[in-house]
Amino acid sequence: MKNKKKIYLASPLFTHAELEYNCKLRDMLLKKGFSVFLPQEDAEDAASERERQNQECIFQKCVEGVDSSDIVVAVLDGVDVDSGTAWEIGYAYAKGKPVIGLRTDFRTLSEGVVNLMIEMAIVALARDEDELLKVLEKFR
Repeated sequence: MKNKKKIYLASPLFTHAELEYNCKLRDMLLKKGFSVFLPQEDAEDAASERERQNQECIFQKCVEGVDSSDIVVAVLDGVDVDSGTAWEIGYAYAKGKPVIGLRTDFRTLSEGVVNLMIEMAIVALARDEDELLKVLEKFR
């Protein structure tokens, strides 16, 4: 049996819509045979947990999540990339982990699709979930 590739899902997690979308992506990736680290669950990074838990603990769990992953999938929607997601991308890049961007948002910057530093740190940019799955096939 092949080992499952582990994906760290980097994305904003501050609205109900973001939390639901992250779960949708996680479920889609699990169905395709990947293992998924989802910070809102695996690092207990949610508003209620931030009130009860030491933020350093949440940070450490996320760092360990990236360290133990094979691939990072980063949601790049919004006018600008979420600052936590941007940090996770940079950290993964520094660790030599492939980062695949997912941008379903049709807005663009005048110079490109996303910030230059983000664009140069990712190995591929998918425009929807189906394209993301096709890109991920290359990393199995």
